[in-house]
Amino acid sequence: MSSKQIHEMGVAELATAIADKKTSAAEAAQALLGRAKQHENLGAYLAFNEDLTLSQAKSADARIAAGERGPLLGVPLAHKDIFVTQGFPSTAGSKMLQGYQSPFDATVVAKLAQAGAVTLGKLNCDEFAMGGSNENSAYGVARNPWDIDRVPGGSSGGSAVAVAARLAPAVTGTDTGGSIRQPASFCNVTGIKPTYGRCSRYGMIAFASSLDQAGPMARSAADCAMLLTAMAGPDIDRDSTSLDHPAEDYTRLLGTPREGATAAQPLKGLRIGLPREFFGEGCAPDVVAAVRAALSEYEKLGATLVDISLPRTELSIPVYYIIAPAEASSNLSRFDGVKFGHRAAQYDDLIDMYKKSRSEGFGPEVQRRIMIGTYVLSHGYYDAYYLKAQQIRRLIAQDFQNAFTQCDVIAGPAAPTTAWKIGEKSDDPVANYLADIFTLPASLAGLPGMSVPAGFGSGQLPVGLQLIGNYFQEAALLQTAHAFQEATDWHTKTPEGF
Repeated sequence: MSSKQIHEMGVAELATAIADKKTSAAEAAQALLGRAKQHENLGAYLAFNEDLTLSQAKSADARIAAGERGPLLGVPLAHKDIFVTQGFPSTAGSKMLQGYQSPFDATVVAKLAQAGAVTLGKLNCDEFAMGGSNENSAYGVARNPWDIDRVPGGSSGGSAVAVAARLAPAVTGTDTGGSIRQPASFCNVTGIKPTYGRCSRYGMIAFASSLDQAGPMARSAADCAMLLTAMAGPDIDRDSTSLDHPAEDYTRLLGTPREGATAAQPLKGLRIGLPREFFGEGCAPDVVAAVRAALSEYEKLGATLVDISLPRTELSIPVYYIIAPAEASSNLSRFDGVKFGHRAAQYDDLIDMYKKSRSEGFGPEVQRRIMIGTYVLSHGYYDAYYLKAQQIRRLIAQDFQNAFTQCDVIAGPAAPTTAWKIGEKSDDPVANYLADIFTLPASLAGLPGMSVPAGFGSGQLPVGLQLIGNYFQEAALLQTAHAFQEATDWHTKTPEGF
């Protein structure tokens, strides 16, 4: 089997080929490692450990030879460099952690390894997951394979690039304010952020603890379902934010037909809510056109479109950019040059060491957010900013509960524009923040959300359709996305040359 055939396969197809011994895990890993190195100019990967990867692949082949079967056994995956991973550097895209080697695996990494997945390498990301373009990585920007002069989105930019350019069949990402859904939209891949607490945060280098959530990114909803089945589940002994909710087989639930569904209308009876705030002047016309066309397809599949309102959508930006920096300020205080991480080479005393180590180790965006967070938590400002933001956050969550009395799933654009050019918004961080307006509300509410390839805007740049469900409704989201992907081929489109 040629390397071209291997990189063209999604998770399910490749797993079947390996199980049927049409190829081996070792051959698949070697082919994808070679392809990743062939396209190093994209900046998707930050680190490889070829010996370890091939060792894992050979172990998977041995398990298969012994008669073991599993949906991810032998399948090569890659991890966002926010997850600590034994045998690989774990840097969070920051000079602060340059060269750091973790003595343990993040729970998400360990769960996928237990399922037999093989680790190809670590993927580029915005520093400490702070950003929406992957331009904040200390190790260089990742480039969108649809137009290498454009950003792939962030912070899981390297993850989205790896899937879009066929450098890996699926990857892990994290979503704090939209960092799975927005890059998935920009790069024409499928990504899901589960309900907050569904996937363990143990071993995920923290940005904002009440928002960070792991999730998979792949070519299709069916492939995402396979990864999420392995990733999700309680980890309450090691993660205090982990939910004691039983693991689910999302692949099985994907194939469970809706009540009243027919072959022609698999989504009959599904009510899709369209927030009027998601389709206003702030959304580019080409994005609206692609999303509306996708929603028309949903009507053909039997769904009913319902107009709804999420009236506090605009407030999600100031709320998020108070809460997230505040939590980042607290989480990143541990990087002081004493215990681990970067330490300045020269300093006069302890305070000087703190200052120089943090100034040298953290990039501009991380420093900006630490300063904002420290300010809003300071004496005299806590009640005016942080407490007020948390109160509005509760109202945003209530808006969703009101909306779900009228619909089953909420849909709209994942991002207000297609991918912008690298450097275009570098001097205007607020413009960068505004790109998260459609993903932030679900994150603040802790709801599951996903982005599904839905067509192309001007310049043949991808557009993603965002689907948002109520708590623990990941299966319904995946089912809704899967039905759309069975009827359309947007998710199969690849950039020219890849």
